[in-house]
This record gives sequence, C-alpha cells and structure tokens, in this order.
Amino acid sequence: MDKPVPPFTFNTTKSVVFGPGKLDDLSTLLASLATGPVFLVTDPGLRATGIIDRAERVLKDAGRSVIIFSDVEADPPEAVILAASDAAKASEASIVLGLGGGSSLDVAKLVAALVPGHQTLSQMYGVGNVTGSRLPLALIPTTAGTGSEVTPISIVTTGAQEKMGVVSPVLLPDLALLDPELTLGLPAHVTAATGIDAMVHAIEAYASASANNNPLSRMLAVQALNLMGQALLRAVTDGSSLSARADMLLGSMLAGQAFANSPVAAVHALAYPLGGHFHIPHGLSNALVLPHVLRFNAVTAPHPYTELAPHLFPDLATLEGQARASAFCDRLAGLSAACGLPQRLREMGIDRATLPRLASDAMNQQRLLVNNPRPLTEADALKIYEAAY
Repeated sequence: MDKPVPPFTFNTTKSVVFGPGKLDDLSTLLASLATGPVFLVTDPGLRATGIIDRAERVLKDAGRSVIIFSDVEADPPEAVILAASDAAKASEASIVLGLGGGSSLDVAKLVAALVPGHQTLSQMYGVGNVTGSRLPLALIPTTAGTGSEVTPISIVTTGAQEKMGVVSPVLLPDLALLDPELTLGLPAHVTAATGIDAMVHAIEAYASASANNNPLSRMLAVQALNLMGQALLRAVTDGSSLSARADMLLGSMLAGQAFANSPVAAVHALAYPLGGHFHIPHGLSNALVLPHVLRFNAVTAPHPYTELAPHLFPDLATLEGQARASAFCDRLAGLSAACGLPQRLREMGIDRATLPRLASDAMNQQRLLVNNPRPLTEADALKIYEAAY
C-alpha cells in the first residue's frame, strides 16, 4: 500500500513577473504595492552598468521619487544592512526595491523588515524570529544563482568570518520581477559560479532530509535542472544568448522556490567557511565542495541522485544504482570544470593547515547540516575538505 504524502508547508513570493524587457513595466508593477518614495538597494558594480539608471528613469518618468543606496558588498556585513535601513528610514520610503545579485536582494529584504522598527537585526537571526510588518518589497535579480527573489532567507556576515541567517516568511517579497535581458552582461565566470549555485539549490532541495521535503519542491527542482542542464554551458560560452539566459534565470528561480521550502544541507554548510575565511564567492564555494559532499552522501543515500541524474545528464539513464549516482557526481565536477571554474581548494590559495579550522566552523551550520541525507561529523567534514584540496 502506498504511503500518504506527509504534511508540509509551501510558501513563495506572492507575484512573479517573467520576461525580456519587463523592467520597462516596473512603475506600473510597483504602483499596485505603494505610491510613495522608492528606496532602491544595489551595489556599485551594477550601478556602473547602467541598469540602475534605466530603472530609475522608468520610475521617475512615472513621477516616482527614487532614493538609491548602492553600497552593498558581497557577503554583506551587519554594518551595511544597518546603514541601508537608516537611510531608508531617513528617506521616508514607502517601498523597498532590491535590484542586483543575491547580496543586494538579501539586504533589501532586511531593510524592509527593519524600517518599521519592531526589532533589531540581532533579534531577527535564526528561523521564524521576524515579527511585525515590513515595508512593501520588490526584488529584481540580475544573476541566475541565488533565487533570493523567492526565498524567505537573508544571509549576513557577522564579525570577521561567521555568517548567520534570518529565515522567515515575512522576508518573502510581494513581487519578483525576472527580466533575462538584465543578465546578458554577466561575465562568464560569474555566470558559471552562480549557475552551479542554482543547481546546488535544486539538488540539495530534492535530497533534503528535512521533514518539509515535499512534492512541490521536488517537482520544481527537477524542472530547474531540466532547464539549467541544457543552458548553463551555453550561457557561459555565449553570454549573448537570450534563450540560455532566460532558461538559467527561470531555473534559478524554480530552484529557489524548491529550497525555500525543502532546505539545503551540507554543501552549503561546508561552503560558508570558505567564504568567511577566504572571501571566495558563494557560488564558487559551493562548486568546490559539491561533488565531494555528494560522493559522501551517495554511500548511504544514493537514491535522490540516481533519480536526478537523467534530468541533468540524459545519457546517465543507461546506468543504474550506485553506478549512476557515482557518475552523477563525476559529471557535475566535469560540468564545473567545463565552465572554467577552479576545481581544488589549493587553487584558491588555501593552506592545507587551515582545513581542520574549516571543518570545525562548518559544524556551526547545524540548521543546514540537519537536512543532509547522511549524518556528517566534524571528522567527515575534514575528509571532504581534504578530498576537495
């Protein structure tokens, strides 16, 4: 007799608008959320591309006042988030608009939650700790990787090296606007790293040991991999391909919806110390440990990977069982290499002597490690880092 589907909860962004050129509809879309000043959160690099000027022009042509905060840093520290929220309060903004990569979107989420003044940032850390209302919030991604536009998660760098998460449905925006034209100028190495990051989201969501792993997340993860498996290398080698860019952006969003409800696990837990200690971009950190974590998991939990393998690499359907799971891990490493990403920790200037510290720090990510399909100890983490070295 078949087992019934266990209870689950699925939350996502209220409205998703997708399509080339949709940035031109921004003023109309925001008008349905709020009519006062728009507080736009972004980073200096994106402002230099002209995308921010274009968004500002669309809004100002519609009579909207726009205040731009463009000091977001990668892996944003608390100081940046607090500075942004102070600026938003001073501007009397009626809506927060995040435009950029995952860091800008994460900052925008927290600004929207902080401006009403119900809590301090430190009170929000953890799962389900955001209380009260937030400002209306719209997010526009310019990379196909984090899926932050549809996740209830913001990651903050606390202190010199540690990261902490704010996880709450309150952070889900009112609107996600996905315009693949905005990703056309993304450099190949960023396209590759963010693309692998999105694939990790789908893979870990599908395999998650979370009690909230659910059929919707698994369905979205499969569709995400179907799209991105065909598009990533094309997007890296031909950055002007709008069809590849569109598939990557849509796939990234679907993967974001998947892991927002069926959370990620040890790949992310082992990636975070790499970013904290060595400032390696998050997507690349994931890529460096991905095949090694999956090989560890596949020893006792191969089934998710055998099920996913043909969706990403159709020719692997001819294999079965452990052979297919093992080939899946190898092909993921091969895809990362084909995209031009470094494959070894030593290539990033990491000293082997630091590996025990990385393993110890990875154990601080228990909110992620509990979702891993195979239990993982500090000794296991060290062996994985050594395999990746």
